[in-house]
Amino acid sequence: PVKVAGLNLLSAPGNDLVASTALAVSGAQIVLFTTGRGTPFASAVPTVKVSSNSQLAGKKSGWIDFDAGRLLQDGMTLEELGMEFYEYVLAVANGKKVKSEEEGYRDLAIFKQGVKVAGMAGDQQAALFGQLCVDRGMIKTTYGTGCFMILNTGSEPVHSQNNLLTTIAWKVGDQLTYALEGSVFVGGAVVQWLRDGINLVPSAAITEQMAQAVPDNGGVYFVPALTGLGAPYWDQYARGAIVGITRGTTAQHLTRAALEGICYQVHDVLEAMENDVHFHAKEIRVDGGAIANNFLMQFQSDICQSPVIRPKVLETTALGAAYLAGLAVGYWENLDELKQQWSLDRIFKPEMAEMEVTQLLAGWRKAVGRAQGWAE
Repeated sequence: PVKVAGLNLLSAPGNDLVASTALAVSGAQIVLFTTGRGTPFASAVPTVKVSSNSQLAGKKSGWIDFDAGRLLQDGMTLEELGMEFYEYVLAVANGKKVKSEEEGYRDLAIFKQGVKVAGMAGDQQAALFGQLCVDRGMIKTTYGTGCFMILNTGSEPVHSQNNLLTTIAWKVGDQLTYALEGSVFVGGAVVQWLRDGINLVPSAAITEQMAQAVPDNGGVYFVPALTGLGAPYWDQYARGAIVGITRGTTAQHLTRAALEGICYQVHDVLEAMENDVHFHAKEIRVDGGAIANNFLMQFQSDICQSPVIRPKVLETTALGAAYLAGLAVGYWENLDELKQQWSLDRIFKPEMAEMEVTQLLAGWRKAVGRAQGWAE
């Protein structure tokens, strides 16, 4: 019998969403299914065996048209939701009889059991919960093509004075938790550009070695505003800039400057958050594919002057959706029990002197000024 179902919505370009649902079944078995345009549910339901600690593995994805500006509220009817594509899933979640013959999904035995969708969260909110940042003041940053930082502000919303977004993190039982969120448009995508755009590096993995091959950035700053600057600048007219180049500049310096540029942008979001909540981050939990880069993580710790905590599970979004669902149905009794699921890989502690940090940030801000407002 199905015990847990967690629905996770991941942001995508063009106000589309990728819906990936994690279903935890008896015997520590996880079923992940996603829906997509013209994709029958039956062909999108892989079953994955995982360890008894319920960590997730494996995922497929598809696209669903969805009005990202619509606010979904508890108790809304299917008609009010206006999402025909979701009608079958929502009807099952509400315990209604569904005419699967008419929908064309009659071969799906899993739905015949009456699956209850017990956990639903947006991409970054799910990752925050997957990192078990459940206490006020805890922060996580996801490093993907962009970077996304979100701070748990507890039971009261904090209305940003520094160009950040106030959001609902989650609701567990009757307890509503709020968060502050800031998005960096270009994170890991700058490494893709180095590799595919200008062929400066043969692979993303080698950037760590190249960055560590030089003692510093050689005075080079790379502002990766390839699609403008996100939080806290919100400058759509900014463009990418590489400044400080001399005849002594090498591919290693440029690579290092690109990685540092990712960290500087995350620092700027963190600084905005700290100014809003009036305290310094005790630690930053991280996830996403790019966190395998040790240089990136160490420099992030140095420039933020905060420990960076890397978990063993790098992809935490689906994990967070499953955790929320598991709490709802009693798979885990409480947050204290759930916290035992989290496991540490490595802690990166600040090693850079504060004076050097100050000098580097001054150079970064000067470079950002050169990149801002470039396009007309």
